[in-house]
Amino acid sequence: MPRTSKKKAKPASSGGGFNIFDETDVADPDGDEDLPKDEAGRQKIKQQYIDLLGIRIQKLKGRILNRERINKTLEGIYFICSRCMKVCHNLDEGLVEDRENTNNLCVPCSQAAQLVPAAPVAKAPARKKKPTTVAAKPKSPRKK
Repeated sequence: MPRTSKKKAKPASSGGGFNIFDETDVADPDGDEDLPKDEAGRQKIKQQYIDLLGIRIQKLKGRILNRERINKTLEGIYFICSRCMKVCHNLDEGLVEDRENTNNLCVPCSQAAQLVPAAPVAKAPARKKKPTTVAAKPKSPRKK
């Protein structure tokens, strides 16, 4: 006679069965509870960009590095601020976009630029002009 296997006692489940569409475990995709995890992920990606680009950050300053779709309506943009030369994300630091996408700024840098007036450009000293002579009398022909 074959032996029968011992079955372990199962804990009593409170639903009576397995349900794929269990409503209690569904998370809201637009919920704000994921924001700290998302911020940590963005910080990690920024650090990876810094490690990857190295000294080329100076060459790429002000440029957009990557655009990502966060959900149907929200877009995330990684860029290098042209003033502070940090890798920034539009949801963390904010983005002041340039028309040509070559001089993008983060919001703190753009506000600092608005608060501090631009230094006046020093004009080059004017060249001294040679004094003009008053019309001289025509010279008389020389005798030889």
